[in-house]
Amino acid sequence: MTDEARTMKESYALVTGASSGIGYQFSREMGSRGYDLIIVSNESEALSARAESLRSEFGVKVIDVTLDLGVQSAAQELYSFCTERKYEVEVLINNAGVYHDRDFLKDSEEFNSLILNLHVYTPAMLEYYFGKDMVTRGKGYILNVSSITSDMAIQRMATYSATKAFLRNFSRSTHIELFREGVSVTCVRPGAVATGLYNLQPAAMKAGLAVGYIITPEKLARKAVDAMFKGRIVITPGVCWKLLGALVRIIPAGVLKLIRKLEIF
Repeated sequence: MTDEARTMKESYALVTGASSGIGYQFSREMGSRGYDLIIVSNESEALSARAESLRSEFGVKVIDVTLDLGVQSAAQELYSFCTERKYEVEVLINNAGVYHDRDFLKDSEEFNSLILNLHVYTPAMLEYYFGKDMVTRGKGYILNVSSITSDMAIQRMATYSATKAFLRNFSRSTHIELFREGVSVTCVRPGAVATGLYNLQPAAMKAGLAVGYIITPEKLARKAVDAMFKGRIVITPGVCWKLLGALVRIIPAGVLKLIRKLEIF
């Protein structure tokens, strides 16, 4: 049965980082396809408001879970929450994340621990716990949100790009491990998305959308979920980002050092 024909509400789509931005649009996309939702974030008030909006818009059941996914106990806690209440997770969307454009050693120990947990430990362990149940049932979908920066080992993005590279490689490996078990793992690698993350002026945002350099969260969510249900391993929305990713990979380290020395970036 296709997702469009789906009418049963016996299982859930779980979306992390769902209180705003891309995560909320993933929740809307899954709600529009008839899935009941488990939405997770550490922003209690915003999450509650999103849950009510999703219920009203799509008529689905929405369970909002306030949880700090940046601590190493979070994955086990969230899994236990679901299993104790017999919530069957058919779709897992690992979206929660943070971003800093800052040198590694100039960032705080607290932030570096947070980004490592959010982008590596928590999504990997959520896939571990919920993936085992999916294998037992012989069906499931997992979507891990990486970034085009997973190809960009450059200054001021050391931890961000490296953790996103983990998600890219982890997704590819586990896709191959699980496809015969009826479980599909997909990685989406967006470039610039029209959220408040970049603090762009409205004119710059409009121009970026017009030329395809920036994608809306709605379009990103739709493309990524479509790719997930088609069983694709990886999707990089936008031709310009595919080209940029290829170009960045071949830039010599000496050129990057010169850029650093001249303080161009």
